[in-house]
Amino acid sequence: MSDGQQPAPGGWNRIQIEVDDLEETVTKLKREGHNFSSDVIIGNGGKQVLIDDPSGNPIELFEPAK
Repeated sequence: MSDGQQPAPGGWNRIQIEVDDLEETVTKLKREGHNFSSDVIIGNGGKQVLIDDPSGNPIELFEPAK
C-alpha cells in the first residue's frame, strides 16, 4: 500500500466489484476526484486496485484475466 501497510491473513476485509475494464474505471474515478489506496496490481488472476468508500471502507475493483 502507499502508506507501507502489508496484507495479513484475516485482515483487510472488503467487498470486491468486478469491472470489465479496470484501467478505464480507474481513469474515470480519478477524473471525478476519488483517491485510491493502492496502485493497480497485476497478477495471474487479473488486475485489482483498492479504493475507499466515503466511510473509509476498502473496496476492491477487479478485472479478471482474459
